[in-house]
Amino acid sequence: MVNKPFTVDLNKPLVFQVGHLGEAYDQWVHQPIVSKEGPRFFANDFCELFTKTAWWVIPLIWLPVVFWLVTVSLQMGLTFPQAAQKVVVGIFLWTLMEYSLHRFLFHIKTTSYWGNTFHYLLHGCHHKHPMDGLRLVFPPVAAAILCVPFWTIVRLSSSPSVAPALFGGILLGYVMYDVTHYYLHHGKPLTGMTQSLKRYHLRHHFKAQTVGFGITSPLWDMVFGTLPAKDAAGKIR
Repeated sequence: MVNKPFTVDLNKPLVFQVGHLGEAYDQWVHQPIVSKEGPRFFANDFCELFTKTAWWVIPLIWLPVVFWLVTVSLQMGLTFPQAAQKVVVGIFLWTLMEYSLHRFLFHIKTTSYWGNTFHYLLHGCHHKHPMDGLRLVFPPVAAAILCVPFWTIVRLSSSPSVAPALFGGILLGYVMYDVTHYYLHHGKPLTGMTQSLKRYHLRHHFKAQTVGFGITSPLWDMVFGTLPAKDAAGKIR
């Protein structure tokens, strides 16, 4: 007797279903459903609440933290130009982190039940429902947990006065990334640069999910050779 392939019921909570897809998960998750109405993740209302975050929550929570971190560095002896320099370096480091996390973690291939489940929560849900506005930015609780190892690395690799401003720059880069990401999905760019960046990112969703990992910039795609290919007319495809 041949087992029938598992079929996800979109009318039921999805998180504990997707793991059953096994090897079919990768293909399923990259067949987007274009709707502003997101799916239900959990049957439990309390768990469901923590899966949704409005975009404005990100700057509201994290910008005061950035300001506080820079203030700490200033109080510990850094001049304003020195602190500003460390913030800029932090933003630059974030762009590399953004690319690396997106390429090597968010697009990791999974086939096991818990691997598929974890990936769906982390990034798969965004590719399946790319226009779900309440699950586009990273929930603050999850972001705070991820901050711990990154702060530890920064603290151990730099001086006590430099670490806060440098980490503040990384956090500022993250805020810029998350609000830019939301804007690329739900905003209406008016300038050539933002229009190009929106086309670049949406191409990653709907045409070429294995390339184009930059969100705020294609810089690291150019460095590491993951720019989408160009056709004979010179247009990216």
